Amino acid sequence: MRRTRNAKIVATLGPASSDRDTVRRLFLAGVDVFRLNFSHGSADDHRARFAILRELEKETGRPIGILADLQGPKLRVGTFSEGSVMLTEGQAFRLDLDPAPGNAQRAGLPHPEIFAALVPGAELLLDDGRLRLVVERCGSDFAETRVAVGGKLSERKGVNVPGVVLPLTALTAKDRRDLALALELGADWIALSFVQRPEDVAEARELIGDRAAIVSKLEKPSAVERLDEIVALSDAVMVARGDLGVELPAERVPAIQKRIVRSCRRLGRPVIVATQMLESMVDSPVPTRAEASDVATAIYDGADAVMLSAESASGKFPVEAVTMMNRIIEQVEGDPQYRQLIDASHTSARPGGDVAEAVCCAMRRAVSLLQAAAIVCYTSSGHTSLRAARERPECPVLSLTPNLAAARRLALAWGVHSVHIPDVTDVNQVAEVACDIARREHFAQAGQTIVTIAGMPFGTPGTTNLMRIATV
Repeated sequence: MRRTRNAKIVATLGPASSDRDTVRRLFLAGVDVFRLNFSHGSADDHRARFAILRELEKETGRPIGILADLQGPKLRVGTFSEGSVMLTEGQAFRLDLDPAPGNAQRAGLPHPEIFAALVPGAELLLDDGRLRLVVERCGSDFAETRVAVGGKLSERKGVNVPGVVLPLTALTAKDRRDLALALELGADWIALSFVQRPEDVAEARELIGDRAAIVSKLEKPSAVERLDEIVALSDAVMVARGDLGVELPAERVPAIQKRIVRSCRRLGRPVIVATQMLESMVDSPVPTRAEASDVATAIYDGADAVMLSAESASGKFPVEAVTMMNRIIEQVEGDPQYRQLIDASHTSARPGGDVAEAVCCAMRRAVSLLQAAAIVCYTSSGHTSLRAARERPECPVLSLTPNLAAARRLALAWGVHSVHIPDVTDVNQVAEVACDIARREHFAQAGQTIVTIAGMPFGTPGTTNLMRIATV
């Protein structure tokens, strides 16, 4: 089940892809991590998908990552007496806490936290930015606005408040219930929506502990302003371009995407590029050329993973979408310029780093000089393998761990192929076991060189201090 690429694929399960056969076909087509979107579906739906994935893992013998994506606080307008209204440019429109159905002059907005943060001149974006209101006067329970960009407004459409840090926690009451379910089922990754500040990640960490790893979804300008702080506190990051593209001008999103990817690579955190990557494949068996270029750009930038949302969850061609994404990644990684760009964008360790950094820097150089077939990492927590992946070496990383949870989480990391093995406690076995598994997993053949890194004493997280070179 070895993948012939380094970047990983995350795919969302949904109505179009929840039966056992389709899930298996998605995995065989190239999915490394499956996303369960807790904005949709019942607890029973999620339980059934978890069961299918864990059965598939046993069947294939390869660790499969599961990402539980929490909904986060969704800000929406209330209802309308006629279901929708038409707003025209220049007209006055009031938003307030009154739950009564709205009309062309006013609407309910059941979010006092929005009114608490508004000031005159602030903008409100409705329905994914299709309508734009400018606040003229506001108080603790109302906002008098002027329509800057009009259009049809239906009930319960989303509201974005760009440039404002709202007094909201990233975890609603629903999220806490969903989080408890996800942890009970054994999710490997928890994705936090609507992260605005580092404190949001710290709050989630207190609840989650080490039971799962945290993916911070960056979809607010305020999060981008404190990017490095949030990345440092997170286990991984998702470039959630949907809401980010609503709250920021579309032309700024590509540069911000690259900035986020660079920050994650520098700090050694896996980064997922997500949203609308192959959007047209919801209804078409082939993508647009622009979409293929979009996926390729993320790979050239060195992203750890690219993600499918509606394409695999509710589209007509879920398996075809995964197959196409797999082909695009393989094509990019086979381009000689890809290696040049990855090397050029590499951030070297600075003096004053720790022993693990020194070992992994030496590993990267040794791999290049010796034309090694594979790097074999012994790891208990996954730290060694993640540190090796940060180097973006020229050969794949074979990660050996007795910790199944760590093996599953590493399914998200660039270039890492995880194998769950019994614990190795004898340093004299390191090279022998590494050579045997590298050959068994088709990473190396007899006569080829492998580079092995590990930590002594074994089983102690964060002690990477050993590098050995062996011939298979």
